[in-house]
Amino acid sequence: MIGRTCVAAVDEPERRVGALAPLREPVFRRIWTASVLSNFGQLILGVGAAWEMTLLSASPSLVAGVQTALMLPLMLVAVPAGAVADMFDRRRIAMAGLAFSATCGAVLTALAWAGMTTPWVLLAFCSLIGAGVALYSPSWQASISEQVPPAHLPAAIALGSISYNVARSFGPALGGLIVLAAGAKAAFAINAVCYLPLLFAFYLWNRRHIPSRLPPERIDRAIVTGARYALHSGSVRTVLVRAFLFGLAGASSGALAPLIARQLLGGDASVYGTMLGAGGVGAVAGALCVGWISHRLGNEAASRLMALIGGVAIVVTGLSRSLPLTCIALFVSGAANIVTIAMFNISVQLAAPRWVTARALSLFSSALTGGIAIGSVLWGVVAGHWAVDVAVMASGAALCATPLLAFLFPLPVTVVTGVEAVEITHEPEVAMALTMRSGPVVIEVDYCIDPDLARPFYDAMRQVQRSRLRNGAFNWSLSRDIGDPALWTERYQFPTWSDYLRTRERFTQADVAAQQAADAFISADVAKKVRRRLERPFGSVRWRADSPDPHQDTIGYLGP
Repeated sequence: MIGRTCVAAVDEPERRVGALAPLREPVFRRIWTASVLSNFGQLILGVGAAWEMTLLSASPSLVAGVQTALMLPLMLVAVPAGAVADMFDRRRIAMAGLAFSATCGAVLTALAWAGMTTPWVLLAFCSLIGAGVALYSPSWQASISEQVPPAHLPAAIALGSISYNVARSFGPALGGLIVLAAGAKAAFAINAVCYLPLLFAFYLWNRRHIPSRLPPERIDRAIVTGARYALHSGSVRTVLVRAFLFGLAGASSGALAPLIARQLLGGDASVYGTMLGAGGVGAVAGALCVGWISHRLGNEAASRLMALIGGVAIVVTGLSRSLPLTCIALFVSGAANIVTIAMFNISVQLAAPRWVTARALSLFSSALTGGIAIGSVLWGVVAGHWAVDVAVMASGAALCATPLLAFLFPLPVTVVTGVEAVEITHEPEVAMALTMRSGPVVIEVDYCIDPDLARPFYDAMRQVQRSRLRNGAFNWSLSRDIGDPALWTERYQFPTWSDYLRTRERFTQADVAAQQAADAFISADVAKKVRRRLERPFGSVRWRADSPDPHQDTIGYLGP
């Protein structure tokens, strides 16, 4: 039988929560404020590195490659970082990522002062700093729900986007002034220092970490589990596809910004910083309107409209030869882009249960930044073969075309219930000694169903199938006895006993509802029968005389 809900459902609030309400929470406020400063450092690094690359090389591909170097680790490192964040103390993981970025930033500064930077050294250290940020990011995003009440979660997620874009509003312009006044090496030094307050803010957070009673998963299995959850969760899978293609289409405005400043506007580093600052101001304005736009239009209509507006603004950027017009276009583009990205982020956080939140967010970050990284190279190559304005306008046109994706991959309606953890109150019957590595474990469930209800029962079991596969089961099948058409057998397996126990901790309200919908078809006079089998039982017959008593709990935990 299913027991109580461990986490209360998030009721739809009677009134909308204010955009700044999460800042009333001291821990969130402290970390969020420090994150603004760290984002300033990250953006100042981007300006300094991009401008330094224009001095080291005239290749548009290498200039665009700076953004790729900063973004690519978010695609490559974010997935294992999300797995680690779900497995261990998120506070400690965030601190480790920040410390690594600060150290790499300090080394890059030293190399710059020594005059030892080359295009490839610059790209390498941008990647290393990005890797530290990628390690930190899933832990920070997944821990937001621990720092604010459930009703404040959407606003807190939007503030996470604002944190970056407040810095983006002024950081690039400030970075341009720093580069103009003291050179790129000063920008590198400031970047390294700006990670320290955020590191200290996480150090002060007295997070209550409740480790699982089960041993941590192996990192490869944890990554696979997160990927399988996204694969079998239609809501998360759709957002990942849309985010990747969105980043791919619209990457030119950031990747080619230094060349837009120099070649299309004839400006210097201050012009470049002003351009990016205009985009950042627009992004802040857009982030503050996320709740209002989503409430009025809905996710799908809003994302289509914002893609069209953002695409037209990028086309205008490619046509413009005037700094004010370019800044207006980048302001509009920044606002439209951040609204879309924030809605993607909110959809993922509210659709994924807590046990896989960091991995789902890391996959989202990986999809978005992977699209931006690949798009940066793509539009850089286009600019190298044709011209910068041609590449920018082509990117804008591609972004205008992304609303067509809605016909193939419609965004899910944002749901805030159904992902709460549910405690299972019965224990599996175990009559022999098992270890965590015992397995594979096969689960078979017999259902007795009126043959006249075969079709609706089969449809209900398809929902159960998705639930099993999302939570870690393999080789799911449903068979029907040809001699007794009323008898159906569900079969699935787990690699080890510990994998099975972990699955029992992952049940959500949605999973329980799917199972209850299928169970409703069971004939009243025949109970459902569950069998748990050890598929390769040879180890169970090799016990020595001093082996543990099979009737005792030899695994430390049998699940709820």
